[in-house]
Amino acid sequence: MALLELRDISKHFGAIEALRGVDLDLERGEVVGLMGDNGAGKSTLVKCIAGNFRPSTGEIRLDGEVQHFHKPADARERGIEVVYQDLALCNNLTAAENVFLGREPKKSYGPFKFLDYAQMYTRSGEIFAELKSETRPRDLVKRMSGGQRQAVAIARTRLKDAKVVLMDEPTAAISVRQVKEVLDLILRLRDKGMAVVLISHRMPDVFTVCDRVVVMRRGTKVADKAIADSSPEEVTGLITGAIRAA
Repeated sequence: MALLELRDISKHFGAIEALRGVDLDLERGEVVGLMGDNGAGKSTLVKCIAGNFRPSTGEIRLDGEVQHFHKPADARERGIEVVYQDLALCNNLTAAENVFLGREPKKSYGPFKFLDYAQMYTRSGEIFAELKSETRPRDLVKRMSGGQRQAVAIARTRLKDAKVVLMDEPTAAISVRQVKEVLDLILRLRDKGMAVVLISHRMPDVFTVCDRVVVMRRGTKVADKAIADSSPEEVTGLITGAIRAA
């Protein structure tokens, strides 16, 4: 049984059909590259998995159970985490404060409650060490490199035992060295047994860390292949429509 199963997923926005009959299986400890041109339906599909959108038709199963997510918090509660392209970080806060943003631990003194900064610094430091990241809990995000910012966003997924991590263009607009850092972080998530969906336009990234590549075009899935059985040239043809399906 696959960890995550999508069956016949469609999504309509009025007369616009953003997704049409998409099937997808995701196994534990697997990295799947999700590729396609702008408007192909990649982000819409991820938002259906993450609880931002409810599919118009179709079924989502997690660990064999049918899921009905009404909001992102529902998906997060079931172990589905998202790292968005804009990262949604607060520049004026520390790495630790960003990791725990919206989920801050508190301690009580009589009738008063205060944020437990000691716990946030300790736990986030453990997560960064686990991810082998050089990011430090007390560092301000506004002073961080692109790779360090990604490490903070990825660290959020480790607060609870995430089952599925959805990553939207994590290596866009960062340096070559920082790209390697982020790809290493993805592999560490995989080694922890998590399933990762990597949305990317960067062919080298997908062929470096992914086990499979899924290609979408105009709201439909046109390919779902093992990386070993495909090539950048074939994927490019599938994205552009020069190759209709594979």
